[in-house]
Amino acid sequence: MEFFEPVINGFGVVLEPTNLLYCLLGVMIGMLIGVLPGLGPAATIAILLPLTYGVEPVTAIIMLAGIFYGAQYGGTITSVLLRLPGEASAVVTVFDGYALAKQGKAGTALGIAAIGSFIGGTVAIFGLTLLAPIVAGFALDFGPPEYTALALLGILLVATVSNGGKLKSVIAAGLGLLLATVGRDGFTGESRFTFGSLSLADGLDFVPIAMGIFGLGEILYNLEQRHNKVQAPAKVANVWPSRQDLKQSSGAIGRGSVLGFFLGILPGGGATLSSLAAYAMEKKRAKNPERFGRGAVEGVAAPESANNAAATSSFIPLLTLGIPANATMAIIFGALLIQGVTPGPQLVANDPELFWGVVNSMYIGNILLLIMSIPLVGIFVKILRVRAAILAPITVLITLIGVYTIRNSVFDIWLVIFFGVIGYLMKKFGFEPGPLVLAFVLGALLEENLRRSLLVFGGDAAGFVTRPISGVLLLVFLMVIFLPLIQSLFKKARAKKATNTDDPSQKNEKESV
Repeated sequence: MEFFEPVINGFGVVLEPTNLLYCLLGVMIGMLIGVLPGLGPAATIAILLPLTYGVEPVTAIIMLAGIFYGAQYGGTITSVLLRLPGEASAVVTVFDGYALAKQGKAGTALGIAAIGSFIGGTVAIFGLTLLAPIVAGFALDFGPPEYTALALLGILLVATVSNGGKLKSVIAAGLGLLLATVGRDGFTGESRFTFGSLSLADGLDFVPIAMGIFGLGEILYNLEQRHNKVQAPAKVANVWPSRQDLKQSSGAIGRGSVLGFFLGILPGGGATLSSLAAYAMEKKRAKNPERFGRGAVEGVAAPESANNAAATSSFIPLLTLGIPANATMAIIFGALLIQGVTPGPQLVANDPELFWGVVNSMYIGNILLLIMSIPLVGIFVKILRVRAAILAPITVLITLIGVYTIRNSVFDIWLVIFFGVIGYLMKKFGFEPGPLVLAFVLGALLEENLRRSLLVFGGDAAGFVTRPISGVLLLVFLMVIFLPLIQSLFKKARAKKATNTDDPSQKNEKESV
């Protein structure tokens, strides 16, 4: 009963009128930016960070969380109607969603997506409710060595599992770590990479970096990529799937929800990887895999369930360990720090109202999204007709005004512009910005705990291996590094063996002997 008391109190927090309003506002903004191709939840949350200063921490995080999982719903609409994924995690939905729309079943695809998203999100929230306190209790045993190993593993996983090339992701993560060292050394007080500027003496602030790379950088890139021609959307008829469609997709929804929940917990997992994995799993186990890509309802149900489950479960490492699992979580991590809240094992015990308020708001948010997802389709399609040349300048102006209001600093505006250009160039040349921001966030945590650990161990790095938890985490770290190399060697050995077996000269030589 003691376990359920703070959970029930959390519903009391969510049902306060202000928090309910911000939850509704968050999911509506999330759906909107999910519909607008290219912007994404990370960019939107970065742009809206200044708005969170004037509200309570729990209210701010409820809104930002709503934006994140609401975007998963919104991205489906354009994937089905326009063959244009509004969000990266909705790319897979294009394959069968648009094929169903061409068959006159756009309503069926959107209905299945809405139901799958709701079930996937709800399953993940229930898992989050049960699992998060256990993880937090386990993490209470973490000290500086454990956090050092965990930060290293998080940076490596995000860099190697990113959507871009592995080498480019590692370079981006390295740049993020370098940016984290700018400012005064926390142990010696020496200035590092400040170039004599007093504005850099306290280090780089997270907000200008996030708003520049994800906000301004995405806008500049999308202006270059987006075509002025607006494609006519498919017509939406009956949005409620038939009993046969529900029966056919029920297994895919269940499997996608579970797979998405577990992949979302992993650093570098996230909604995009989960939707790809769920789609691949359904296609592999299907009796007629050739149906996929031609209008299979399972091809919509599985990825939509998985990406919403992953979006929710990615809050587990953030809230319980203080480790963001993806780029959007890194920005929400920054928003928590701005609000004076430190995510980690102590959050559940020290601030249960915030923790359970945010978790329980997801139940309400998912219900709101299920109710609103279909009726608002017509409005979102009309918004798509607004030219990017009109929306982009307004968004840039809001971004620059927002960053200035935080510290009334013109220097921060220049930082946003600088990192906006960096973000644009990264996207243009195939570098994922996510690893950079994640490494920047985890860089301070990594450096501080590494140096504290070495002070405790008297400079002997072997101490990391002798402690059980940090030793296991470092072992996983090494496995992630060397596993691709080992797999590559095995593939080369097999290919060489197959070549030797098929070589007729060697075969004749054996026969003659």
